[in-house]
Amino acid sequence: MSSGNSYYDDLRMKPEVIDPSENEDTLDIGEHVNNISESASKPNAAVSTNVRELLECPVCLNAMYPPISQCSNGHTLCSGCKPRVHNRCPTCRHELGNIRCLALEKVAASLELPCKYQSFGCIGIYPYYSKLKHESQCAYRPYNCPYAGSECSVIGDIPFLVSHLKDDHKVDMHSGSTFNHRYVKSNPHEVENATWMLTVFSCFGQYFCLHFEAFQLGMAPVYIAFLRFMGDDNEAKNYSYSLEVGGNGRKMVWQGVPRSIRDSHRKVRDSFDGLIIQRNMALFFSGGDRKELKLRVTGRIWREQ
Repeated sequence: MSSGNSYYDDLRMKPEVIDPSENEDTLDIGEHVNNISESASKPNAAVSTNVRELLECPVCLNAMYPPISQCSNGHTLCSGCKPRVHNRCPTCRHELGNIRCLALEKVAASLELPCKYQSFGCIGIYPYYSKLKHESQCAYRPYNCPYAGSECSVIGDIPFLVSHLKDDHKVDMHSGSTFNHRYVKSNPHEVENATWMLTVFSCFGQYFCLHFEAFQLGMAPVYIAFLRFMGDDNEAKNYSYSLEVGGNGRKMVWQGVPRSIRDSHRKVRDSFDGLIIQRNMALFFSGGDRKELKLRVTGRIWREQ
């Protein structure tokens, strides 16, 4: 039963695997390794803890960037937090005024720091004022958990997330580049927003997430199936996939490129980048009296040459 208030409900409905014999291989789940590769150190790369603390805003605890404000007693805070404290120093409560801490800004300009994603493998050292831009694009920045049925806040690299999906979310894990699932739901007319259990496929040395769910497209109840790639977008473009549903002598086929899990599940779904089936058509494909959803979805993943 769907919730009237939530955007979608995690119904934890498992797709039926039509031919399980093809998917019995055990996935080799890599462990999440936090060891950091040794990096070539620069002479000024080591920054004392005291200097880093000076550059930490006492309100938001983030690194400060110009203009850095200070009170008459020399206490500093970032420009973003200045309006939040109503022009009062959060340390001594004196009026802040418009004093700018040029000395601290110059100290920051002389620093070179490691990327904050060092524990995920980044060994780069960056000037203080370039570090933020790098981190927003760092290839080693962690991924969000791709599980769609709940607001999971877990982040990590791909091997860690694969283990997390398997152990914590109990998702279906399969090996191979082809699949044949059947999604079943009684009383489908009562379900407007629902998510079936995520399925993860291992093939070509990569991992792919198959999503299937019901939602409202305008006023029309529809189902959507789509594939996401567990990696970055530039790698995702090396693969393609097809999805097919059918019954009663008819079929629908979708072909596309899997989206990176850098794009959220909701972003992909709301861009309609997948196989969309109206509910009436899905029930027609299901056969019988059209009162129960029995939708068979077959698909294939391949590497582009």
